[in-house]
Amino acid sequence: MPPPPIAPDGPGQVPYGYPGAPAAYGYPGRPQPPYAGPYPSAGGYGYGWPGTQPMPSNGMGTASLVLGILAAVCFLLWPVALVLGVLAIIFGALGRGKAGRGEATNPGMALAGLICGGAGIVLAVGFIALVIAAGT
Repeated sequence: MPPPPIAPDGPGQVPYGYPGAPAAYGYPGRPQPPYAGPYPSAGGYGYGWPGTQPMPSNGMGTASLVLGILAAVCFLLWPVALVLGVLAIIFGALGRGKAGRGEATNPGMALAGLICGGAGIVLAVGFIALVIAAGT
């Protein structure tokens, strides 16, 4: 069923609670910019509700742990393990720094990535030494 036709002078009375409409009574609320939706975080003046903290950025710690585990597991592919281990140590250090400043909530995951990345590097270097010793 199609919507009813609109009068030539406009839609008339706006229904109660329509987004962007002025409040009929009480506190008028904050003005909405023309591109914002009906909710405060939908492109308005900031992120989330007022008084809330921003979401933690835990990507560095997570990336460090994943790369560290891959470096430790794939040590037989020693060039890949060395690169992954170095990246895990770098991302782990950055993740620990973010956690120390309060921007992230996973300092343990970043530390585990540092440890696994170091273990991957040690295993890869040990494998290279074993191959060189066995070849002579």
